[in-house]
Amino acid sequence: MAKVNDSASSMDIDIEKSTGSDQPKFSINVLQLLKSAQMQHGLRHGDYTRYRRYCTARLRRLYKSLKFTHGRNKYSRKVITESTVTDVRFLHILLYTTERAWSHAMEKRQLPDGPNGRQRIYLIGRLRKAVKWATLFAQLCALKGDSRTSLEAEAYASYMKGNLLFEQDQNWDMALRNFKSARAVYEELGKYGDLENQLLCRERVEELEPSIRYCLHKIGQSNLQASELKQIGEMEGPALDLFKSKLEAVMAEARSQQAASMTEFNWLGHRFPISNPKTRVSILKAQELEKGIQGPTADSLSAEKKLAVFDKIFSAYHDARSCIRNDLVTSGSAENVKDDLNGLDKAVSAVLGQRTIERNQLLVSIAKSKLSRNRDDKNEKVTKPEELVRLYDLLLQNVADLSDLVTSGRDSKGEEVAFAEECTLKSLAFRAERCFYLAKSYSLAGKRAEAYALYSRALSVTENALQKLQSVENSEQGMTAELKALHHQCRSNICIEHATGILEEQKIPEKLSKKISNMSLTGADKKDKFLAEKLDVYEPTVSDSNTKVPPRIEAFPPAFQAVPRNPIVLDLAYNMIEFPTLENRMKKTRGFWPWR
Repeated sequence: MAKVNDSASSMDIDIEKSTGSDQPKFSINVLQLLKSAQMQHGLRHGDYTRYRRYCTARLRRLYKSLKFTHGRNKYSRKVITESTVTDVRFLHILLYTTERAWSHAMEKRQLPDGPNGRQRIYLIGRLRKAVKWATLFAQLCALKGDSRTSLEAEAYASYMKGNLLFEQDQNWDMALRNFKSARAVYEELGKYGDLENQLLCRERVEELEPSIRYCLHKIGQSNLQASELKQIGEMEGPALDLFKSKLEAVMAEARSQQAASMTEFNWLGHRFPISNPKTRVSILKAQELEKGIQGPTADSLSAEKKLAVFDKIFSAYHDARSCIRNDLVTSGSAENVKDDLNGLDKAVSAVLGQRTIERNQLLVSIAKSKLSRNRDDKNEKVTKPEELVRLYDLLLQNVADLSDLVTSGRDSKGEEVAFAEECTLKSLAFRAERCFYLAKSYSLAGKRAEAYALYSRALSVTENALQKLQSVENSEQGMTAELKALHHQCRSNICIEHATGILEEQKIPEKLSKKISNMSLTGADKKDKFLAEKLDVYEPTVSDSNTKVPPRIEAFPPAFQAVPRNPIVLDLAYNMIEFPTLENRMKKTRGFWPWR
């Protein structure tokens, strides 16, 4: 029999003697085993395909190690019964078969456009298979396992039954009963065992809670609002993926009902009618997501979550634009309809440009915070001023594109003119910031004159932007405060660069004389020696990270050395020898007479 070396380390298996009988009782830490396999093989990133393939490969190894294959030439099914389970790996076969069926169902659930009719039937069939194998696993664990293993197997089977009923959208009472049964078992198991097992049980209880609340909501025993459902859906975990897909379907249905009352899109004083229901749903989805990053709860969101919300907003607006352009293709020759669709496309593109600017400003704030704080973690990536220069280049391009889009119409309203002026002010502010961080990059490189000139340029651009902001009514207070802070930083950095440049210029003769005094005609300078030549002396060979001097470890490429070789023989006497003539031995030629 083939040996499975990793079974004792990664599966946490013990075999104990039961009291009152000679038959061994198997012990499997089901939750810890599954959590470890899921996190290591794809579910950390929601990759159910990779996890399903791992389960298939794991089952193949278990079948071969137990010599329990289903025939080589002809398939003959072998059933696992109570008498068959003589090794704990037979229980692992049932567990991984359940996981394979469940992961296959979840893979179908996570298709880009959602499962269609036939795929949904197949999905429910795989969940039924998972329930079947989980039930058999619980029954055999009750007979062959210890009490803890039996309890965990019962909770696992209840969880699978709840998933099947949850997906079928029927019998919510039974689904609630199964989820509550699994939660009760995990709550009790979380009170015992080691610390890692207690944490895993508590995590599973937290993952089951949203499904229980949703079942109560469907039964009518809980008055959950849409915002509360969204907050529940923000939780992470493989056990919540089915709930998230169900929640997305519910929100899409609510949006489609709300879209019936949405007839037009307002932008800068213009009203554009919306006739396509898919366009309405996409715009409503984007507007709901915008409330999350612009409302009172926006400050509580982390930067990573805000970036994820921005990605969803971009996806919704792109879907709306694709629907609008499809309508333009099929609109025919109706000029009024085409004008409305072109105006709607322009308005949606402008809103998309605004959100792009907001997202890039968020990236700038993240980069600034990393640039200003000290690095506590050595593995944390260092933010350089060049990265901020690149981000401000993107912002300037975004503002220019948005300004061109707004001013491209023939008849401009007052709102459009004011919006174009606001874009001009933002462009000035971004230019000043870009110039400031470009000066900072030159300063870090030791180029004082260039840094001084760029700081002065940033100061003049900042003063120009502040003057224009003060002349505009209802200007943004946040932009004014940022420009005032930038003005102060530019003035202080100008003084610092000026003073540093003077000090460095005064130290040039001293450094030059010091270097000349250390020079040696014999080349025996101690500082010029390589590490291999001074192993008996402790001296740092690697230079500072801020300087670009290469480390002096060993001379490369190595210098040429003289090597012995075979002597070269030159025959100089050959040119001085006078050889005898051989004309008398040469054959004489007879004359040729043409008339003979």
